[in-house]
Amino acid sequence: MTATPEATEATPTIVLVGHGMVGQRFLEALAERGLTATHRVVVLCEEPRPAYDRVALTSYFSGKTPEDLSMTDMEFIATHGIELYVGDPAVSVDREAREVTARSGEVFAYDVLVLATGSYPFVPPVPGKDAEGCFVYRTIEDLLAIEEYAKSKAKVGAVVGGGLLGLEAAGALKGLGLTSHIVEFAPRLMPVQVDDGGGAALLRTIEEMGLSVHTGVGTQEILVDSEGAVTGMKLSDGSELAADMVVFSAGVRPRDQLARDCGLTVGERGGITVDEQCRTVADPHVFAIGECALASDGRVYGLVAPGYEQAETAAATIASDEASFTGADLSTKLKLLGVDVASFGDAHGTAEDCLDVVYSDSRAGLYKKLVIGRDGTLLGGILVGDADAYGTLKAFTGSVPPVSPESLVLPAGAGESVQLGPSALPDEAIVCSCHNVSKGTIRGAVTDHQCTTVPEVKKCTKAGTGCGSCVKVLGQLVNAELEASGVEVDKGLCGCFGQTREELYEIVHALRITTYQDLLDRHGREEARGGDGCEVCKPAVGSIIASLAPTIGASGYVLDGEQAALQDTNDHFLANLQKNGSYSVVPRIPGGEIAPEKLIVIGEIARDFGLYTKITGGQRIDMFGARVEQLPLIWSRLVDAGFESGHAYGKSLRTVKSCVGQTWCRYGVQDSVRMAIDLELRYRGLRSPHKLKSAVSGCQRECAEAQSKDFGVIATANGWNLYVGGNGGATPRHADLLAQDLSDAELIRLIDRFLMFYIRTADRLERTSTWLERIPGGLDHVRDVVVHDSLGICDELEQLMRAHVAHYRDEWSETINDPEKLARFVSFVNAPDTPDPVVAFVPERDQMKPDLPLLSIGMRPAADVLEGSAQR
Repeated sequence: MTATPEATEATPTIVLVGHGMVGQRFLEALAERGLTATHRVVVLCEEPRPAYDRVALTSYFSGKTPEDLSMTDMEFIATHGIELYVGDPAVSVDREAREVTARSGEVFAYDVLVLATGSYPFVPPVPGKDAEGCFVYRTIEDLLAIEEYAKSKAKVGAVVGGGLLGLEAAGALKGLGLTSHIVEFAPRLMPVQVDDGGGAALLRTIEEMGLSVHTGVGTQEILVDSEGAVTGMKLSDGSELAADMVVFSAGVRPRDQLARDCGLTVGERGGITVDEQCRTVADPHVFAIGECALASDGRVYGLVAPGYEQAETAAATIASDEASFTGADLSTKLKLLGVDVASFGDAHGTAEDCLDVVYSDSRAGLYKKLVIGRDGTLLGGILVGDADAYGTLKAFTGSVPPVSPESLVLPAGAGESVQLGPSALPDEAIVCSCHNVSKGTIRGAVTDHQCTTVPEVKKCTKAGTGCGSCVKVLGQLVNAELEASGVEVDKGLCGCFGQTREELYEIVHALRITTYQDLLDRHGREEARGGDGCEVCKPAVGSIIASLAPTIGASGYVLDGEQAALQDTNDHFLANLQKNGSYSVVPRIPGGEIAPEKLIVIGEIARDFGLYTKITGGQRIDMFGARVEQLPLIWSRLVDAGFESGHAYGKSLRTVKSCVGQTWCRYGVQDSVRMAIDLELRYRGLRSPHKLKSAVSGCQRECAEAQSKDFGVIATANGWNLYVGGNGGATPRHADLLAQDLSDAELIRLIDRFLMFYIRTADRLERTSTWLERIPGGLDHVRDVVVHDSLGICDELEQLMRAHVAHYRDEWSETINDPEKLARFVSFVNAPDTPDPVVAFVPERDQMKPDLPLLSIGMRPAADVLEGSAQR
């Protein structure tokens, strides 16, 4: 514990005004230099809560609480004797007397004053900007106010600003159930970070999510009704946009009013002017850091990494150490609405005689641009849709990469693509921009400080503790350095097993092990034997046993005996858990083909049980809002109508999409619906390391999007082309062509082999796209094994699949016919007939949605709340 000086007249005092992310980093820097032991430290915080992660602010709408976002360890505050005044901001500074007055009236004398007041949201000076229903998007309190208004008074929201926070705000409104619009004055989204090509890729992806984007127009007026509430917006092109809520997210301005009032020098466009030590140019006793500071290079930095560097510079200067801040890297990696966006270096190509190397796939939402100097130096770049290479490319900025730039932008599996690993980086390359940590420093943490894990390296170097975008590269560097030093890297599945998932698969298969406990006791780590295992290995081993069940003589039913205890929440109840504690039910609709009678059955069930219905991207119908005790009742009616489980909850085959093919389409050359149905019925229930998705397109127009699936099929005039390793979602990847012009029998044989080889060799929770890039030899090796039988295992792979097909059983049917299994489907074990009172709903658009205010309060539903009961 750090000794804290007793406050006396002789004790020097540091007063910090503002307690955001940068302010908290400043306190940590003081503690690291021992200044909290020699100084009294006072913090005046305006917000009603101490420092929290503003970068992750939007995650509040994904279920994180304000407490989850907190960056303040109160034990740290107490240990270092820091006096933290929450909700009590500074209102005036007397520089002559060196005193700060707080809103409470208390006066604090200082020897050093540090201003970390941050920024405030810019609201365009348009008529109606202060109307009821207008908000800004900056603090947790802003989010709470937006959430409350959206739930009670708004159905359509508009966000002014298409930058980082604007897109996050639009996503938040959409998540709250509002129809969402984005209005951006610039001709593209995120105009600071991306160019026209990147903006176009981002626009397409965001519009596909259901958000409406209006670029190249400004807001002229906020329209209101007779009571002063928002009804819409008037735009600069003369059009009007109906909206019940407006969120301003049009940038920020330095919060420098306190500095202006006490006579400190500020920039023409705002910002407290400081020197290279972050000391104000007007007063050597006052420092400014973060978004309120105008740095010595004439720039106000709005990113957290430069703010951290300024905080460390100020702390070092106060401790009489040499330090300076002369500018910072503006590289950023973000995930906006699930889309990766990154820019680094000279992203817009402002350098003289520079060249652009561009890869663009608008259908997949991919855009990659590298800016290259005449001598081959990598100057910068933009990545949209796939930013996995950001850490490595950013670290190469300013040097000549060891491979051609063209190979760096091509996606894996396309042309002569090259995936450079972190080991290719020079030691001076900066891996963590937030804390300015180089590759050499990370290597030193392993070799000189005996760090053997990523958490240890984080603690030693602070790398990976900022925005987190470098953690993946950090892990690769740590493992590479350990292996280079002759240290055996533990690649075991978890703390219970020293083997990889692939090795465990082979053990279960070869020794016919049918239970998790037997595998743990015979092949687990010595200290884990006889124990209960962990949440990592139990579902992984459960999946292995289920996928091999017919061959090894185990039960393939996941709720049988010990298997039931191995499953995660979704598999445990054969349904998908939703955010309010209810479940969704997805019956299988092979190939997306469904008869009218079955459609009517789904409609009747949804009506009778009060379920929300939505057509999924996999050509199925999802029914949301079922309480756990209602699941067997719903399944019974579905099974009676000829439905079965769609396995939407499992790491198994989800769907095989199809277009209508040659039966209806004038362009179709094969019967894609029939093939999709055959494939889905063949592979249904197949347990695998991760979910599996497929599609069959009836011609090269590719309407079923087969090339974005784990295995996709496209018809040709001569048969079928088989593509593998595709992926949509947050990390899209085009599938690779494995074989072409296949007959029906050849196609099915190769898919059988491919899937069983993937299940045999993939890591836990590894999609086929990642597996195909990781496995030694990549696509060529997989083709050799699956098509040419280079390992001589294809007969075995085919036999495994035949066993799966022959022993398939519908899990819903098995469950509803087993009274013992039905007993688990209750909300409360000690009161099986009592429904969970928190699972309640409110009406919306002729359906219902979760009652989120009730969920957050955790109380019984009010009388006017729909309970989703059978009579509804």
